[in-house]
Amino acid sequence: MSNEIIEQIKDKLSYIADPHMGISIVDMGLIRDVKYDEETKQAHIVISPTNPGCMSIANIAMAAKLESEKVDGVDKAEIEVIEHMMADTINEMVNKEE
Repeated sequence: MSNEIIEQIKDKLSYIADPHMGISIVDMGLIRDVKYDEETKQAHIVISPTNPGCMSIANIAMAAKLESEKVDGVDKAEIEVIEHMMADTINEMVNKEE
């Protein structure tokens, strides 16, 4: 079941386009890893921007979170931005509990 959900998450992520390139973030290779925990119903998505100063990565990360949480069976998606000069700040902002 978890592989099925991971594929559904990747499918949702493929609809998010890099705003500068107009190409899917999946096709661009920005999605480094997608994991799903069946017990907690939580997804973990690792995103690496094309450059460490990418100004769009916060919007991309938030879109990835929102789209992933639309998948049936995913209660929460945690996004981990890596290899960016503001990764810690972006991760804190995107994953902030409301």
